[in-house]
Amino acid sequence: MENAFKHIAGLIGDPTRATIMWTLLDGKAFTATELAIAAATTPQNISMHLAKLVQAELLRVESQGRHRYYKYARKEVAYAIEAMTSLLPASTTKLSANDGNVAIKNCRTCYDHLAGKVGVALTDSLLQQKILVDTNNVFALSRKGEKWFASFDIDIDALQQQRRSFLRPCLDWSERRYHIAGSLAAALLDNMIGADWFRTIKNSRALVITGKGQKKLYEHFKIVA
Repeated sequence: MENAFKHIAGLIGDPTRATIMWTLLDGKAFTATELAIAAATTPQNISMHLAKLVQAELLRVESQGRHRYYKYARKEVAYAIEAMTSLLPASTTKLSANDGNVAIKNCRTCYDHLAGKVGVALTDSLLQQKILVDTNNVFALSRKGEKWFASFDIDIDALQQQRRSFLRPCLDWSERRYHIAGSLAAALLDNMIGADWFRTIKNSRALVITGKGQKKLYEHFKIVA
């Protein structure tokens, strides 16, 4: 176990491979060429790094036509990478008001669920409304919550049968507090994007809150966005 941990830590700790893992937090699959650009390295070098990450089962590759796309081998890898950012000093994660990336801190995707200030506020509201129950940082869905999510056409039974975490707290690196993660959180974000509450931004994890989204966030969660 100790040697295996050292091996994984060493793989992620390499600057080029760390850039690859961070880039993939966008939630999309990337080609080797795209990852080489992100890491500012050559196609030959990126291929070597990608091979090591695939061999370690941190990444997987899918072929579509002439292209090969790389993504996390499983969602737990994404959660582990996101969680590592909580180890950064608070001064490192603070974004100035003039920083073009300040939107990332306010509202963003954390792989496949909502994060940032809005994500934490939404989680707080779900807990306050007793839609979710928090017992020593273990989140559970209440009976009220089952009906609430059903009103959003979210199939709880189907989500619970997936081979992944259904509902869990995820420490937000910018807020240093928890937002919800798991298949339930992913389904909720998909629903909100599909209903045009949020819109994605090309080449960014930041989310744009639409006018409709601002109204709905206040209506359902009393969030002023």
